[in-house]
Amino acid sequence: METIKPDYVDTEGSAPKWKQKIHEIIFEADTPAGKYFDVTLLYAIILSVLAVLLETVPSLKDSYGDIFFYMEWGFTILFSIEYILRVISVGKPFKYIFSFMGIIDFLSIVPTYLSLIVVGSHYLMVIRTIRLLRVFRVLKLARYVREAQILAKALKASMAKITVFIGVVFVLVLIMGTLMYLVEGPEHGFTSIPRSMYWTIVTITTVGYGDITPQTTVGQMVASMVMLLGYAIIAVPTGIVTAEMTRVKPDGGLTNNACPQCSKEGHDKDANNCKYCGAQLGF
Repeated sequence: METIKPDYVDTEGSAPKWKQKIHEIIFEADTPAGKYFDVTLLYAIILSVLAVLLETVPSLKDSYGDIFFYMEWGFTILFSIEYILRVISVGKPFKYIFSFMGIIDFLSIVPTYLSLIVVGSHYLMVIRTIRLLRVFRVLKLARYVREAQILAKALKASMAKITVFIGVVFVLVLIMGTLMYLVEGPEHGFTSIPRSMYWTIVTITTVGYGDITPQTTVGQMVASMVMLLGYAIIAVPTGIVTAEMTRVKPDGGLTNNACPQCSKEGHDKDANNCKYCGAQLGF
C-alpha cells in the first residue's frame, strides 16, 4: 500500500512538534501524559453529567442554581477547547469530525450553546455519557473491544434471519390480536384490533401490564397459548445470535493507538500503515 504522508508536514516531511505532542496527549493512552489526560477527561465528563442531573432536583436548583450554571459553562468551554485540539492535531480533520466519536464530541458541547436560543436544551448534555466509551482505551481493556467487535459481526450476520423472525412475529401478533378482538369484544376492553394487538405484544413479551385482561374462558385459553408462545419467541433471536457468534473469529493482535491522520484505532501491532486511510503510522 502506498504511504500517504500527513497533510500537516514541514519541509523535512515530519509533523510539527507541537501537533505531534497534542496528538500524543489527546489520542494516545500509552504515554503517562496521554493516560493522565484521558482519566482527567473521564472525571470531567462524569462531573458535568452529574451537575446536569442534580440541577433537575428543584431543591438543589434553588440553592445552588448559580453554581450549576457556572459549572455547566466551565465544562462546556473545557470540552470545546478539547474538541478544537482534537481537530487541529489530526492530519485529516474531517475524518475525525465525521467519525462516531467526533460526532459525539461535537454533540456534547452543542446543547449548552443551543440553550442560549432554545430554553432547556442544555439538559441534552447527558449525551456526554457516551464519551465514557473512551474508558476502554484508557484502562487497556482491548480484549473487551475485540469481544464487542465479535458481537457486532454476529449481529450483522444474523440481521437477515432476525428480520424474517420479526416478520413472523408480526403476523402472529396480527392473528392473535384479531382472534382476541373477535372472542372478547369491546365490552371486555378489546375495543379494536390495534388495541388487541397491543395486548398481544404486551403478553407475548411477558411484560403483562394488566390494563386489559381476557374475561371469557375461550379468551383466557388463547391468552395462555400466547404466554407459552412468548417464551419460545424470546429464545429464538438469542439462539440465532449465539450460533453466529460461534462462527465469528476475533481479530487478534490489535492496538488501541490512533492514526495521526484519521484518528481511527484498531490497527495490527505490526502494521506500518493505517488500514482506513493508508497513512503511515507512528507506532
